[in-house]
Amino acid sequence: MRNTLKFISTTCLIFLCHWAGSIHLGIAQDTSPLTIRQAFDVANIETTFLQTEELLPHKDIPQSPHPFIFPGGTPIHLPDSFALAQMAFGTEKYLDSSFTQGLIVIQDDSLVYEKYGRGQTASTPRIIWSVTKSYVSALMGIAIEEGHIESIEQTIEEYVPELKGSGYEGVRIKDVLQMSSGIKFDETYGDPDSDINRWFTAFCAGDSQDKFAASLTRERVPGTFNKYVSMDTHVLGMVLTKATGRSLTDYLQEKLWNPIGSEFDAYWLMDNEKMEMALGGLNICLRDAAKLGLLFLHEGNWKGKQIVPASWIAQSTRSEEPHLQPNSKASAHPGIGYGYQWWIPDGEEGEFLAIGVFNQYIYINPTTKTVIAKHSANKNYYDGRNPYRNTQVHLALFRAIAHGEVE
Repeated sequence: MRNTLKFISTTCLIFLCHWAGSIHLGIAQDTSPLTIRQAFDVANIETTFLQTEELLPHKDIPQSPHPFIFPGGTPIHLPDSFALAQMAFGTEKYLDSSFTQGLIVIQDDSLVYEKYGRGQTASTPRIIWSVTKSYVSALMGIAIEEGHIESIEQTIEEYVPELKGSGYEGVRIKDVLQMSSGIKFDETYGDPDSDINRWFTAFCAGDSQDKFAASLTRERVPGTFNKYVSMDTHVLGMVLTKATGRSLTDYLQEKLWNPIGSEFDAYWLMDNEKMEMALGGLNICLRDAAKLGLLFLHEGNWKGKQIVPASWIAQSTRSEEPHLQPNSKASAHPGIGYGYQWWIPDGEEGEFLAIGVFNQYIYINPTTKTVIAKHSANKNYYDGRNPYRNTQVHLALFRAIAHGEVE
């Protein structure tokens, strides 16, 4: 169980209360040490996650000019309970104890369940952390289809010469997509000197994320070991901006956000160089998160128009190489596989998930034609033994909902 819990602790950022008070943000808002300490304290994340635009610079993403409204289906009741192995859970208690702020269920393309709480509403954009990575992957597939990127077999520096001499030189785009870059990177959130915390401190100060990526070195042969490195997604963002000549926000708006009829305004956090936080900075509403799931459920086709290539969807949402398998010994994340910035659980139904820290999810089950999106501000998240922050238990809940099971 402990190994299973471990993999999800590396799904993006974490707020470190014991040192957050010393961060100075490079923006004009009131960001005194007291303000930052209070905002980043676990006791306050329910509010902070709903208003990160007040703490960090960002780019606005207006709603689609033609918003899509989910049709209402026959409302469902969530299972009273569900189980994983020998553990049984009451559904309502689980949702409450994982500090759920929003839960939505799409079944057969219709909205059948939607509930909000803890300050979130249907129209509240909030940070989705590493779920952002799956959006970046979709943009990569679109850029390849449009000819901006020739092949994922190309190496990173062919598009980002600034990374020559870094650990990313000679690494294929494919290896970065699959979190198999071989980059030496420590995502130990409890250590203020770890790489993820050095990056986060620099980001909050407005420093260049590109320069941080260029400072990283390699520890393994690329393409041989699956280890979650958040900066890999930033490097994908660098490739996209170089290849398309456009910002991530601009490209997202035209190629993905507008076409799928995003219903509400959103925003993307950025550094002082105006580079988006590609690895986890999107702030969106829950219904619009569910639309990405619906798009992928339909293999990239949205109401008859192919938005993301079907071949890219297929490649992104399956684990083929041995080191990406759920039970591979060449993986730092036992119990779950990996695709192109999507997590692939073990099973026979073709499921896949976008996952963000503090229990953000988009779950897709092609067999049952189900999409589930969940936003959370889980105050239990630092406790690795707590089942109310465990992704495998969340997965059991999602499966129970998808199958209408009652334990």
